[in-house]
Amino acid sequence: MPTATYADRTVEVNDEGFFVDPAQWTEEMAPEIAEAEGISQLSEDHWRVIKLMRAEYAEKGSGPSVRALGKTSGVSVKELYQLFPKGPAKLAAKIAGIPKPRGCI
Repeated sequence: MPTATYADRTVEVNDEGFFVDPAQWTEEMAPEIAEAEGISQLSEDHWRVIKLMRAEYAEKGSGPSVRALGKTSGVSVKELYQLFPKGPAKLAAKIAGIPKPRGCI
């Protein structure tokens, strides 16, 4: 199983770079993951989405879809694509340390 190191901690990731164990994630890791994905700084809106992704995963076992994110995060779908250009649900999930949401390619 591949590994990645964020905030001086080595974690197991799958072949796409998603955490195998979301419990290993810490907030200190998020900026490093984001930077590796081309996001130089996490704004308040980024954090709102990241925290919502983790809460949804903890409650339902999967992150929300882009449409659900747009409805529940207070950030429009258009803004989500500006914040997370490579695909909001997939990229936000990776930064949040949770598995890729169902339906993401």
